[in-house]
Amino acid sequence: MKTGWLSLIVTFTLAGQVTYDRLRQADSEPGNWLSYSGNYSSHRYSRLSQITAGNVKRLKPVWIYQTAPGKVETTPLVIDGVMYITEPPSNVTALDTRTGRPLWKYQRTVPKDLRICCGQVNRGVAALDDLVWVGTIDAHLIALDAKTGQVRWDTVVADYKTGNSLTAAPLAVKDKIIIGMAGGEFGVRGFVDAYEAATGKRAWRFWTVPVAGERGSETWAGESWKTGSATTWVTGSYDPAQNLVLWGTGNPGPDWNEEVRGGDNLYSDCLLALDADTGELKWHFQFTPHDGHDWDSTEVPVLIDGVVRGENRKLILFANRNGFYYTLDRQSGKFLAGRQLVRQTWAKGLDDDGRPVRIPNMYPSVEGKLVYPSVPGATNWFSPSYSARTGLFYVAVREEGGVYYMGDADYKPGVIFNGGGFRGVPGEEPWGAIRALKPGTGEVEWEFKLHSPPWAGVLSTAGGLVFGGTNEGDFFALDGASGKSLWRFQAGGAVTSNPISYLSEGKQHVAIAAGNAILVFALTD
Repeated sequence: MKTGWLSLIVTFTLAGQVTYDRLRQADSEPGNWLSYSGNYSSHRYSRLSQITAGNVKRLKPVWIYQTAPGKVETTPLVIDGVMYITEPPSNVTALDTRTGRPLWKYQRTVPKDLRICCGQVNRGVAALDDLVWVGTIDAHLIALDAKTGQVRWDTVVADYKTGNSLTAAPLAVKDKIIIGMAGGEFGVRGFVDAYEAATGKRAWRFWTVPVAGERGSETWAGESWKTGSATTWVTGSYDPAQNLVLWGTGNPGPDWNEEVRGGDNLYSDCLLALDADTGELKWHFQFTPHDGHDWDSTEVPVLIDGVVRGENRKLILFANRNGFYYTLDRQSGKFLAGRQLVRQTWAKGLDDDGRPVRIPNMYPSVEGKLVYPSVPGATNWFSPSYSARTGLFYVAVREEGGVYYMGDADYKPGVIFNGGGFRGVPGEEPWGAIRALKPGTGEVEWEFKLHSPPWAGVLSTAGGLVFGGTNEGDFFALDGASGKSLWRFQAGGAVTSNPISYLSEGKQHVAIAAGNAILVFALTD
């Protein structure tokens, strides 16, 4: 017992506050993992290089932590010897990075009358100063003391009884906590919120569906904007130089009966550039105007500087659920390049502005319409990665079609409002892959095939590796330059999360959630 308490004291003595400067300069301390995507640019690239193509075969598990039952989609944070994870449904646990021993737990009692579509999942926490923040499945934003887990404040973000929920990891920016929301299947009206870190009070809100008379409201027929959805259920990115929060939005509601909401349906299926201080919209880019297939554009935007069309530009790399890859100018939102990412049958391509050139009669129908990609899309919420070593963009993709059905669209608060349904393609064997793309064009450099469409993100490292996972429970490492398989470990449960890397006692570790466990690996001697 004395040893345990000493360990606790030492761990917390070493843990420092996570200031905005630390977050802004996260690349300078690769031994930690300070935010959901590793840095504000969402590279998911570890600058640690102890684990390499030459020694990765010596990677072994060093500890395992069993989580609460349910799908685990958390990305851990690691801050000065402490790992912070979320567990189903909306719990937070602090672990000693040396042993996996719990240091404290916050357990959330959630209402029995929750309205959720897709499981009681949570993707992680944010850290700022001496607090960690978590969004809950019943739409509260909670601030916890980083050393004790005690609640500092508890803010109601929205009404869970109408279908609102929080599943994304928050993003800490300056003195604010940015959070997106879920619940689009219930016909809620989407938004992105910012809260004052010191008080928990809301600083601003950007509604993703404009009301009548506002700019963009003309893109909604009649009063269809009232149930427009366009939720914001995956964590965005931040550009400190421009003070822009870059955040993706979901599909319009109802999902599959597009006839009741004529128009482009702004700002659904968009990337939004918002002023971090005020929430003012600076620009937007809509990937799928008038979406009828539930192809949310909530995927993580990746920010790099690079050359496109002969010019040095500030870029956004975006692998979209609709089947296309995009390169955008992040100063203006201008479309620069695009390319088909997976098999798709709904568009002839993209025009010079990046707008899809639709193939006629590919929307859902009463009889059913076969379309590629499927409802989960070419890729989904799980994160891509950009490697500073190889200059490649890595993304987990899904090769799968679906049969889309249009149905009735009668809105009732708190009731699923899909306007149809879907099923898989009879006789088809879906598959997946990790693809390495050239950022400026989307051309495929290499591909590593997977047995089934993945539900896990990727991590690239300065050691020249790319880590990923499969539904079959394999956690694996590939050569970042060639895609060659170098190592794999059978985790005993589906990998449905994003890997990270960090230092513990001077040694590089890699962590992943698989099944109902957090597994941590390091090199054996």
